[in-house]
Amino acid sequence: MNVKKMMIKQYVRLVDKAAGQLLSGIPPEGWITTVRKALGISVQQLAGRLGVSRGAIYQAEQNERSKTISIGQMEKLAEVMGARFVYGIIPKGSVEEMLMDQARLKARSMIRRTNAHMALEKQALSSDILNDEIEQLAKEIAEKRPSDLWADD
Repeated sequence: MNVKKMMIKQYVRLVDKAAGQLLSGIPPEGWITTVRKALGISVQQLAGRLGVSRGAIYQAEQNERSKTISIGQMEKLAEVMGARFVYGIIPKGSVEEMLMDQARLKARSMIRRTNAHMALEKQALSSDILNDEIEQLAKEIAEKRPSDLWADD
């Protein structure tokens, strides 16, 4: 196995592991409010620890709920509450599933173009053979991961 493939496998394991460890969403009140209330820290106490006004804490909690808060601000708030701020981009499925889905799209496009030319010569493939060819090509594409895998056709 070459170095590039080994590195890709490490990235895939890292992403899939992180996806399995994260919770399935943000609490309705947001993490700042939820952790603050769980720890029994008042808005005034949190403001004092940060050296800001109560209004700034309310604003930060609102900004989190509206998804306009900065990562730096979330880190500071977590730190003063004795917590860690963690963020991530988690695939909706496994990395391998996502790669195969994209490879199938690419393969379907390639096979259909070829099949269209063959149809002009009255040599078009049946739908069963066409689907088998798409799946086989998709596996090859996913394995090779060409640089244009995610390029729009």
